Amino acid sequence: MKSFLLALQFLTIIPVRIKHIDDKKISSAITYFPLVGLFLGLILTGADRFLSFLGLEEFFINIILVVLLIILTGGLHLDGLADTSDAFLSRKNKEDMLRIMRDSRIGAMGVLGLVSIVLLKIAFLSSISVSLKPMSLLLTCVLARWALVLSLFLFPYARQDGKAKAFIEGANPKVFILSTLITLCCAVFLWRFYGVLILIVIAAITGIMGKFIMNKIGGITGDTLGATNEIIELLTLVSICLLERVLL
Repeated sequence: MKSFLLALQFLTIIPVRIKHIDDKKISSAITYFPLVGLFLGLILTGADRFLSFLGLEEFFINIILVVLLIILTGGLHLDGLADTSDAFLSRKNKEDMLRIMRDSRIGAMGVLGLVSIVLLKIAFLSSISVSLKPMSLLLTCVLARWALVLSLFLFPYARQDGKAKAFIEGANPKVFILSTLITLCCAVFLWRFYGVLILIVIAAITGIMGKFIMNKIGGITGDTLGATNEIIELLTLVSICLLERVLL
């Protein structure tokens, strides 16, 4: 339970105050990242039901849900997306890109990345049928947090020091396997075969993204992890939307 609460502390603004955090605790917390996603998805699903009960239009509900997720995570992942967008679209060398990602100021490409990802999430969430919406919210949040674990396990850290370094060192094979089993169980429960299919697609995309990032800057950073989370959330919604249109 303490490891799950620590994962909540890392990934959300929910007031958990665990002190004296060592590498072993970080490693244990990483295992529960997908369950944090499930928890966030449950909050969004509850909010969706409540807002529907109030009679709001689906489009406005979807806007509120996307904003609510940003609030619950403290904009942590969006901040990473903005910094990554500024760096990778700058056409600079590795050292300059790493420096740009540490700059607290946001540039034009960062703003473009933020606006684009938020609008696209609202658009694709609005394209999913109401009957599949609760499952979509849950699966999206779970897979995006698992993608963080996969990235931490597969790829090295791009810097000599930094906040994300301890997480990469903590993502050992045991942590990865347990986290993947949790995610697989969630995927099967939420959408049976289709959930597993999307999990495989997300795993492949996360691997491709990580390889691209590593080729650019020599590894991943906290900012690229945030960008990965945001992009995987969007692509999970896209995948659900496409599967619904093509197969269902």
